[in-house]
Amino acid sequence: MMLESPLNESKCPKEDNMSQNKKDLKPLPSAVSVLIVDDEPGMRSFLKKALSKKFALVETASSVEDAEQLRSRCHFDLLVVDIRLPGRSGIEWHEALNDQERRSDIIFMTGYADMDVAIKALRAGASDFIMKPFHLEQMMKAVDRCIERRLLKRENLMLRREVSIGQSSTIIGSSDAMQEVKHVIERVAPTNAVILIEGESGTGKELVARQLHLLSGRQGPFVPVNCGAIAPELLESELFGHAAGAFTGAKGNREGLFSFASGGTIFLDEIGEMPLKMQTALLRVLEQRTIRPVGSEKETNIDVRVLAATNRKLAEEVEEGNFRRDLYYRLNVLDIVIPPLRDRPEDVVELTHHFTRQLASELGVKEVVWSHEDMLKLQQHEWPGNIRELRNMIERCILLGKPPAEYWKQQPKSDMPNESGYPLDWGLKEVEKHHVTQVVDLHNGNKSAAARDLGVSRKTLDRKYKEWFDTDKQEES
Repeated sequence: MMLESPLNESKCPKEDNMSQNKKDLKPLPSAVSVLIVDDEPGMRSFLKKALSKKFALVETASSVEDAEQLRSRCHFDLLVVDIRLPGRSGIEWHEALNDQERRSDIIFMTGYADMDVAIKALRAGASDFIMKPFHLEQMMKAVDRCIERRLLKRENLMLRREVSIGQSSTIIGSSDAMQEVKHVIERVAPTNAVILIEGESGTGKELVARQLHLLSGRQGPFVPVNCGAIAPELLESELFGHAAGAFTGAKGNREGLFSFASGGTIFLDEIGEMPLKMQTALLRVLEQRTIRPVGSEKETNIDVRVLAATNRKLAEEVEEGNFRRDLYYRLNVLDIVIPPLRDRPEDVVELTHHFTRQLASELGVKEVVWSHEDMLKLQQHEWPGNIRELRNMIERCILLGKPPAEYWKQQPKSDMPNESGYPLDWGLKEVEKHHVTQVVDLHNGNKSAAARDLGVSRKTLDRKYKEWFDTDKQEES
């Protein structure tokens, strides 16, 4: 590429009126990448200096060929391109204009007042069009519009995902234990601290993470990721993205979930399931605040808050060599422990009323009023599946038209359990084993499908089976 030379006054932006209009420009997340393509060194230098004050990565190129080399190594959210370039013109940059998989927004510039050229540029896929010479204010507003649209698309994508999940961001529970959890959330939510959320499956760890994001004031989206549900060989690409040609099938550049979470929060659920290689990469991200897409030579700054959750005892996993000690300490700066439902029976009543109202609305039926006996039975249950199990129980009772007390009365109290109930003299481990094996049988032995229904990873399920049935074999021998 050419070395930058002094500013060419004839074609460069004018800085007047900028001070009085600065307040009109909305602040945008810094983790945005921009590529400026112009054959005038002065213009490249001027725009790079202006845009670098706002965005994490700003690169320049003097031709389409040089720009394409840069674009093959790193994704750019925005391209600012002069139409008249040596060799191929900006409008002939088909690789960028036709990259539907990971297309950048494009602002075309030209020093020739030709309406036909402008129309051709817009038809070619330009997001905006600016005539030279221009005020810097015009360029900055055009850039802001493009980036805001891009971030809005990301946010809408994540909002649609959240709506499809159908989860509420309200934490239900007035017990002392849950009041303490809420108090900690309110105190730490406005910070950027990494937080580890611990609790058994079904206790509502993602709900706590969503509440932390909601109260943080961060403008970007909330991006949940189940680390145990993604194949280990794909996890790095899913989180950090990849460059074209990084591996077989990677035909184009692709943004990762960290990029989608720009300006917001990424929630790494089941962090204990993350492979050791990825743990090393995540530690670097937390320390450096940068990501490097698979197959890329360049790192990109990120503005993302990281929350993690686990149903494992990570301290024990560290001692067994399954989890990096340095990553554990980096994640465990502050932890929030969610107590199991059996330790806060007073919350069962409040949760039951909440789920009854919610499910009656979803199912299109009249809201049910449970008796005192029903509530007592619900409070006395151990709830090995925690809040998730309680919600499923309420839904089952509504659909069958049987209140909880009547439902449980019909369950046999012998040592032989039926499809839905458990003998009252069983311990928690026996209940868990029976419930999990029933779900696996329901899916004809498909453990991956069963794991999805149970809300755990396949790796966790395999570990449970090994623990249960290896112990059985030892006892038999």
